[in-house]
Amino acid sequence: MTDASGTSAPWSFQGHPVHSLRRAPADPVGPAVLLVHGFGASTDHWRHNVPVLAGRHEVHAVDLLGFGRSAKPAGLAYGGALWRDQLVAYVNERIGRPTVLVGNSLGGYAALAAGAALGPAAAGVVLLNAAGPFSEEQAPPGGWGAIARRTIGGAVLRSVVVQRLLFENLRRPATIRRTLQRVYVDQTHVDEELVQAIRRPSLDPGAFGVFRTVFDIPRGEPLDALFAQLQAPLLLLWGQRDPWIDAAGRRQRFLRHAPAVTTEVVLDAGHCPHDEIPERVNAELLAWIAEQAAPACAATVGAACESADAVAALP
Repeated sequence: MTDASGTSAPWSFQGHPVHSLRRAPADPVGPAVLLVHGFGASTDHWRHNVPVLAGRHEVHAVDLLGFGRSAKPAGLAYGGALWRDQLVAYVNERIGRPTVLVGNSLGGYAALAAGAALGPAAAGVVLLNAAGPFSEEQAPPGGWGAIARRTIGGAVLRSVVVQRLLFENLRRPATIRRTLQRVYVDQTHVDEELVQAIRRPSLDPGAFGVFRTVFDIPRGEPLDALFAQLQAPLLLLWGQRDPWIDAAGRRQRFLRHAPAVTTEVVLDAGHCPHDEIPERVNAELLAWIAEQAAPACAATVGAACESADAVAALP
């Protein structure tokens, strides 16, 4: 983990190295913030958010196992349970205080699952075009497997040779750029920095093995069950022009199952609003944390919301 002073403190989960970063002002206020990327992305996808959010809060971002600069070991059961447990451990071991979990796409599902598991240690959950199934969905259109299949043109093929060819094509810079351009309405931020941030992890030795698991990633606990367990306030940020997720249809399901303390904001953006229109997303996040997450956190755990030993002290 890299802190604001630039020193390094490595962290691992289940014996596997995990990449993370930390930024904070001299006197952070309110709960901490943990940013969780989507499929194929990494901590780099929060490049326009970390500096702004860290002007007020202690901010962390983490690469899920199998992605970014984190380890990509063979044999891991990649899926919601693994990433939920990774995030829960990170909050407990590295942050140690109530935390707002913010996730995009696949990272939204992981953030929600971790937020539900953390109980009062979760100060809030923010979902940006979150993936994941509802109980009533047999073939969930918003699941990460569906997103992966759309990315490769709907071809769900079991041949290792074909999967290898698909993988090699998908990690070509031109393919990465075209894919991003499909899901960003305003393509200003589809730049070389972003293309390379997504390409670099795909060159790691274990990357192909992780890619192959997208055909078989378990569905995980349904979203409605996780909403029922969530104790913290919820913010739904929707890029309404997302070609991968039917935002209009998904919004209705989310609002039907979401807990009572839920705020929804609809944005003119695609699948990754935090990177496409970061100024708007940063403003919405900061306002919601101040108005909803921080007061709810203080009401639940009192002074522990500001304490470095908050999570350890929680019942």
